[in-house]
Amino acid sequence: MASSTDSSTAIDEEVRQLYERYQAAESDAERRKIALEMGKLDGHRHAEIYAALENE
Repeated sequence: MASSTDSSTAIDEEVRQLYERYQAAESDAERRKIALEMGKLDGHRHAEIYAALENE
């Protein structure tokens, strides 16, 4: 289970960095690109949550 926690921590850090980049973005195109990256991470997180629930 530690690997799940480590993975979540890494994703949290990556989301934080993406959010900071989003806030600093100077164009709508740049913000859109970052938002898409954030969506991918969110999808990965949901997949991990569902997998963990299936294993309970």
